[in-house]
Amino acid sequence: MSILVALPVVLPLLAAGLSLILHRHRLAQRILSTVSVSAVLVTAVVLTVLVDHRGPQAARLGDWPATIGVTLVADRFAAMVLSVSAAMVLAVLVYAIGSPMARDTAQHFHPVYLVLTAGVAMSFLTGDLFNLFVGFEVMLTASYVLMTLGADRAQVRAAMSYVVISLVASMLFLTAVALTYAATGTVNMADLASRLTAIDPAVRHALSLLFLVVFGIKAAIFPLFFWLPDSYPTAPTPVTAIFAGLLTKGGVYAIIRTQTLLFPSSGASRLLLTVAAATMLIGVLGAIAQNDVKRILSFHIVSQIGYMIFGLALFSAAGLAATIFYIGHHIVVKTTLFLVAGLIEEREGTAALDRLGGMVRRQPLLAGLFLLSGLSLAGIPPFSGFIAKLTLVQAGVAAGTDVVVAVSLVVSLLTLFSITKIWAGVFWGEPEDAGLQVRPHPSVALPRLMVVPTVALVAISVAIAANAGSLWALSERAAAGLIDTGPYLEAVLR
Repeated sequence: MSILVALPVVLPLLAAGLSLILHRHRLAQRILSTVSVSAVLVTAVVLTVLVDHRGPQAARLGDWPATIGVTLVADRFAAMVLSVSAAMVLAVLVYAIGSPMARDTAQHFHPVYLVLTAGVAMSFLTGDLFNLFVGFEVMLTASYVLMTLGADRAQVRAAMSYVVISLVASMLFLTAVALTYAATGTVNMADLASRLTAIDPAVRHALSLLFLVVFGIKAAIFPLFFWLPDSYPTAPTPVTAIFAGLLTKGGVYAIIRTQTLLFPSSGASRLLLTVAAATMLIGVLGAIAQNDVKRILSFHIVSQIGYMIFGLALFSAAGLAATIFYIGHHIVVKTTLFLVAGLIEEREGTAALDRLGGMVRRQPLLAGLFLLSGLSLAGIPPFSGFIAKLTLVQAGVAAGTDVVVAVSLVVSLLTLFSITKIWAGVFWGEPEDAGLQVRPHPSVALPRLMVVPTVALVAISVAIAANAGSLWALSERAAAGLIDTGPYLEAVLR
């Protein structure tokens, strides 16, 4: 079992090194990347099944004691998020192989993408704060390279804000880890769970706020989201898609893990409820004001993060279960929407709404893919987004947070409005300025390797809705593990 816990981190790192050796052999690189990421997905799914039946599992690397060595831990929450993330990494990899971006930068893309995969897995599986920092840095360093592969000057300039803000967040993170170690003498999260209760409550509260700021920057919560809308739309589509699906969720995962394990609350948090409501509202208002498909979807990332923070802020089993279900749904749907946006740009040469129109006649498949994913994001029944939002609303009503519930419902309507704006602007009507429209040659066909994974992700989103009962039950068990931390602590410290 300990080998299974380590494999999602070790496999892509080994494959990344081998991919560098094979930099002159593009086909070999593609096969190696696809096989290694597929192996990570299979391992993650197997881990999910095993920890669901046997409880949390830990791997102590080098057989060092957990309090001083590197420990990887898989519980239901970590394994579930890792499984969904690995599926997205595989889908985007196949999409990227068929895209011009990966064809032009193939020898560099695959090693860096595999390093990103290892960083994502490490961030979800690590059992201590310092190695959470390492996991984030591995992931972010790879993301810096991916954002600038084949980039022009404008793209590099836009990426600079992402790099600078990420470096600032990393400095704050390292400072928070150092202060935590100074106060408690450990950075192992299971050990910290007991030691933090023995320190001055004011110091504990200050550390909680510092970690919330650090991870809030990475998750793009209000008011720390300003870097995201300008950074994501300028990157190549495969890069934007994987960032949209996973990077901010790494921040959300870290917030949930630290707030439930290290700084648990006995009731709803007013601070987090306020942050959640503001994040939902500001994000969707920003989306409505945009005229570019990718910028609209980028602001939606911010808005949807607010729903996840809302469920956490309740600090109840129902709220946490709804958040876990919401994370899984959102990773799939948001990745899909960016892949569809990439296909629109590939076919039409632009993603600007005023230069698009009438695609429903030229590309009915794309119209269908966008419609299914867009309705799910807006929370329209019977799609997965409706189930995710319904469970959040039910948990919010039960906790007596009627104001935030009302905000979440209004934001859902505004999300539907902004999705309708894309639907009408891209797929119906004609461009506002027909002279600006870039008209593709009628014989141009979309690359199959870009279409197939997009269709597959839409099918996964539909499958989530179809199997909502069993997935909700699994989310409830995962939430129970976040509230009752005993099995997690025993797996790490025994």
